[in-house]
Amino acid sequence: MPRSKSRSKSRSKKRLKPSGERAISWGGAYSDKKRRRDYAIAGIVLLAVTAGVAFTWWRSIAAEREFLAFAAEGEATPSRAQTVPSLGGGHLQPGQSHFYPDQIPTSGPHDRVWTRPGVYDRPQRPTQLVHALEHGNIVIYYDQAGAEVLQTLGAWADVYDGKWDGIVVTPMAGLGQSVVLTAWARRLDLDRFDPAPAAAFIDGYRGRGPENPVR
Repeated sequence: MPRSKSRSKSRSKKRLKPSGERAISWGGAYSDKKRRRDYAIAGIVLLAVTAGVAFTWWRSIAAEREFLAFAAEGEATPSRAQTVPSLGGGHLQPGQSHFYPDQIPTSGPHDRVWTRPGVYDRPQRPTQLVHALEHGNIVIYYDQAGAEVLQTLGAWADVYDGKWDGIVVTPMAGLGQSVVLTAWARRLDLDRFDPAPAAAFIDGYRGRGPENPVR
């Protein structure tokens, strides 16, 4: 019986693949290249992050060593810190204000919220600064101390940033080049910033506030 014409025609159009021809892998080589590139980028990012962490750690260690060296130097000289009569403590009611007899208070009733350690470029609320003192933080006031002084204080504040033993640096208009350091019922006035007595004061009273002494 003869084969149908339609079947013969269909078979005649079928193209046989030569034995030596290979299937094309669309995107295979490109994917491998992209994967290698992604790995390289990830490695570079990881290396950069690791280097950044290592540098930050090294800088922190260097800043603390410098601070402790200044503190030791300052302790070898007579202290100029003043003991200020305590005005007590206690929390104010929400929204309640309070007037301190001194523009730079070192004790007294205070806000329930405290100023976190760090360097500020705007004056902070006195009632919150006093609460920071009660925690054991050191509060430092500056006006026109200069960029180098702020850089030093900023490095110290980066090293000591704990809730109970940190450093707060805040501006106060009218001080000029003077710098005033305060702890709870303690105060040190410097006509010009001197790192040795400043570090000795900080090291002597940091972390020793009445609410929760940690040193």
